[in-house]
Amino acid sequence: MAIRHFLTLRDLSTDELNQVIDLAISMKAARNENRQEPIFAGKVLGMIFEKSSTRTRVSFEAGMAQLGGDALFLSPNDTQLGRGEPIEDSARVISRMVDIVMIRTFAHDIVERFAKYSKVPVINALTDDYHPCQLLADIQTFVEHRGPIAGKTVAWVGDGNNMCQSWINAAIQFDFRLQIACPEGYEPDQALVKEAGDRVMVTHDPATAVAGADLVTTDVFASMGQEHEQQDRLDKFSGFQVDHKLMSHAGERALFMHCLPAHRGEEVSAELLEDESISVVWDEAENRLHAQKALMVFLLQASS
Repeated sequence: MAIRHFLTLRDLSTDELNQVIDLAISMKAARNENRQEPIFAGKVLGMIFEKSSTRTRVSFEAGMAQLGGDALFLSPNDTQLGRGEPIEDSARVISRMVDIVMIRTFAHDIVERFAKYSKVPVINALTDDYHPCQLLADIQTFVEHRGPIAGKTVAWVGDGNNMCQSWINAAIQFDFRLQIACPEGYEPDQALVKEAGDRVMVTHDPATAVAGADLVTTDVFASMGQEHEQQDRLDKFSGFQVDHKLMSHAGERALFMHCLPAHRGEEVSAELLEDESISVVWDEAENRLHAQKALMVFLLQASS
């Protein structure tokens, strides 16, 4: 059987994505009720980090431990990935020693090249182009609070970055409308927008994007590696902060999400982030754990 990878949401069918989310919800209940089985006993997850992260490391490492497996943390100082040893060779070696691999890196072609030569499933835990694991958690969170996301309207406010592009993939896979507001020059990949067709709309006006939305979401204005652009981006993203005033344009029961970490007072107001009648960011963060456990179960079963 062919090895299944998860480099973008497009690597799984809509039915498979819904299967993973349903499993994540059931595994969350199992953990809360202390009836989780050590189904990963003897399994090892290799975690390759070229970009640091709190939520990604804790969620994957804790998830493997909760399921009876082990996780091996590899920082840039611990591997030869891209430093003297070709990525293809690292993939051949590492994948003979572990059962599944997650990679958090910069260029998307790194995870693509690693997956091509890997003997085990590879998970994209974030690249400059996509962050599909976060989207699994986000969709799970919406389903838990509001039911299926198909046919709903989601608003993205901010940079057309890897999160925005993952939301575009989600709109295609889950069949909802995505309304994107970005400053000029910060739009997502135009080929991807075109591929999404009438499911996606791009504007430069946040209020237009948020109008009637069932969910409003954002991210920091300057992502990791863009710190030197921080002040310039703050100037260009003026007026793109998500706060209660902007949320007033959304639907009556609209939710707010943020993949975290959040810069209060920049892309989101502190008051909105802490308003638990609207903001579900803490559920969203927790669901990284459950969605990723379900994803690993799916990939290992599908690849066996």
